[in-house]
Amino acid sequence: MRHGHVDYFSPEVIASGDFEGVPLTALGRDQARAAGQALAHVPFDRVICSGLNRTRETAEITISHNEISSNFKVEVEPGLVELKGSTNGPPMTREKLGAALAFQFDAAAEPGARFGLGTNGEVFADAYTRGSASIERVLQQPDWANLLIVAHEGINRMLLGWMTGAGLKGVQSFEQDTACVNILDFDMAPRTEGQGVEIIRKVIKSLNLTPYNWTKFGMNMTSLERIMAPIDDHH
Repeated sequence: MRHGHVDYFSPEVIASGDFEGVPLTALGRDQARAAGQALAHVPFDRVICSGLNRTRETAEITISHNEISSNFKVEVEPGLVELKGSTNGPPMTREKLGAALAFQFDAAAEPGARFGLGTNGEVFADAYTRGSASIERVLQQPDWANLLIVAHEGINRMLLGWMTGAGLKGVQSFEQDTACVNILDFDMAPRTEGQGVEIIRKVIKSLNLTPYNWTKFGMNMTSLERIMAPIDDHH
C-alpha cells in the first residue's frame, strides 16, 4: 500500500517544519479505513511500515479492520522509507510544486538523476537498490505467507519497476494514489546453491486499487499533483 492522504501545507506542519513526520488528514484516515474494510478477510501474518508516521498510522488503521486478527505489532523496514527530496530547490507555491513534481519520475533512469527540484535529493538508482534489497530481505524471512506493507509513492514506484524487470525506465508509468493497494505475488524455491530461498517468479496481481473510489471517477490529477492540491480539491 501507499499511505493515506497527508497535507504538507497545513498550518500545523508549516509551524513545526516537520515535513517528514506529517500525520494523516481526516481524508487520509478515511482512505485507510476503506482499505482496511477491503482487506478485512485477508489472513495477514505480519504488518510492516517504513517507520514514518504516515505509514504507521495507515497500517494501524488498515489492520484494525481485519476480521481474522488485528493484534499485530507493526514492524519497521527502514529501507522502504520514501525517497529523500532535495532541500535546496527553488521556493514554489503548492500548485507549482505539484505540477513540477508530477514529471519527476520521467527522468529516473538517467545517470545520476535525483528526486526533487534541487541538487541534493536522493539518487533514484540508490533508492531502487535499497528498496529492492529490502523486499528481497523480507522474502528470505520464514514463517509468513501474507504480508501487509505500507510505504510511499516513490519507493513503491521503484519496487514496481523492479517487479516488471523494466527497472528505472518503467517507474514513471506506475501511479500510486494515496492509500492505494497493490497485490504482489512471489514464487519462492530453495536455492540451487547455498542456503535460503530465491525468487523464481514475480507477478503483479493488482495495481493501484483505491477502495474509497474503485472507478477513480474525478481523480484526473496525478497522485503528486493531487497530494499537493488544497484539501477541498479532493472532494
